[in-house]
Amino acid sequence: MTVPARPKLYHIVHVDRLPSIVAEGRLWCDREVARRALPGTAIGMNSIKWRRLNELRLTSHPDLFVGDCVPFYFCPRSVMLYLIHQGNHPELSYRGGQERIVHLEADLYGVVAWANENNRRWAFTLSNAGARYFEDRSDLRQLGEIDWNAVRATDWRQCKEGKQAEFLLERSFPWHLVERIGVLSKAMQTAVVEALPAQGHRPPVEIRPEWYY
Repeated sequence: MTVPARPKLYHIVHVDRLPSIVAEGRLWCDREVARRALPGTAIGMNSIKWRRLNELRLTSHPDLFVGDCVPFYFCPRSVMLYLIHQGNHPELSYRGGQERIVHLEADLYGVVAWANENNRRWAFTLSNAGARYFEDRSDLRQLGEIDWNAVRATDWRQCKEGKQAEFLLERSFPWHLVERIGVLSKAMQTAVVEALPAQGHRPPVEIRPEWYY
């Protein structure tokens, strides 16, 4: 499959993280979330977070750990969301299911343009950046190396690694670059709308069941 005309990026977060994201005006990388002791429910796996913070560096930016970047997938309905939905992985501490998980959507080219204008490093990976081995790139001309068929797949059992390709932005991601928020239900749509600022950036909040399991 060729590269989409306007690739989108997706970050999943527990809804109770939204107030601090809005207040800070940005999503922080895991290292900064820990340093700042920001409130909200962590939904990742601690062992993988530790590896991303302490062991895994980007080849394209050798002094940059994966955990020093805000991560995005190139699709909603990710493998990680499936694990959250199943709720039975031994390394997953969060057991609350997918109902309270929201998707934050952004535009790849818009994000890269902002990053380049603000001297912020970025990269994308061809597979899961939490694995022991992955390849990363920092040139948009290499986007075709991503397995876009895997990214788009709804049955990803035979292409799990390619499905988990990531985009990584150094240190933080500005709130104003979030273009849309996807939720599972009307109740969550209401909760998210109430968490958005009265003034300032308010991305549309849409019920998107096809983004969930």
